[in-house]
Amino acid sequence: MPTDSSHDALKARIEELWAGRDGLSHDDTEAVATIHAAIDLLDTGAARVAEPDTAGGVVVNEWLKLAILLLFRVSQMETIEMGPFEFADKIPLKTDWIARQVRVVPGAQARWGSYQGPGVVMMPSYTNIGAYVGDNTMVDTWATVGSCAQIGRNVHLSGGVGIGGVLEPANAVPVVIGDDCLIGSRCIVAEGARVGDGVVLGAGAVLTASIPVIDAASGDELGRGVVPDWCVAVQATRPRTFGGGEFGLPCVLVLKYLDPGERHDKSALNDVLRTHGVTT
Repeated sequence: MPTDSSHDALKARIEELWAGRDGLSHDDTEAVATIHAAIDLLDTGAARVAEPDTAGGVVVNEWLKLAILLLFRVSQMETIEMGPFEFADKIPLKTDWIARQVRVVPGAQARWGSYQGPGVVMMPSYTNIGAYVGDNTMVDTWATVGSCAQIGRNVHLSGGVGIGGVLEPANAVPVVIGDDCLIGSRCIVAEGARVGDGVVLGAGAVLTASIPVIDAASGDELGRGVVPDWCVAVQATRPRTFGGGEFGLPCVLVLKYLDPGERHDKSALNDVLRTHGVTT
């Protein structure tokens, strides 16, 4: 959902505030209201920090990242109390989960300015500001969705998955996970890496912008930091010779390609866990 013309005035004002950020103060009520209006767009999913484009790339809406950075500048540390818990932070946690049609298990937290679509399930986990989590996705136990990371629909982020975040520089591309993916337990996806639609990424895989992705059948390097659509991929190593000897360097190995829309057995999500009892 690219930002539309209705956001142009807000975008221009955010960019103006950024240019004069050294003079900003939390007492500037107009500036604070403007910044909050931009963060509300992220919080409600009306705008996104980044999203895939039709050419296969990623469009970054830099002004929304600037709004997040400005929010930190004008916000003050305060005590945040939620039930028996106390926090000290500049950014409040999200609330009103039933109205959002999101199931949140005790121990799960998401900052204001992140988005969770209807049907999302959050086990004890953490989602940072600017992140986007698509409809019916499960963020499983101890998974982390970093700032500005973009997660598709019907995804399972398994236990302990670490999705890296990025705020600066403002034009840096965040991690993008496509729709219908299974990201296996303890995987790390960071540094703007991309996982295509329908991917099963095996447990423990590490994918960053510099990690080679290799086709197991041909041995060809498909690229770096990008796993193609509809495949099963796992952590692997490939030998490299250095002055001190031969060592295995990490890579991601594509073992199998799936037909578009085909669901791998391991990507079937647990319907019991995903039932959240919210009427639509």
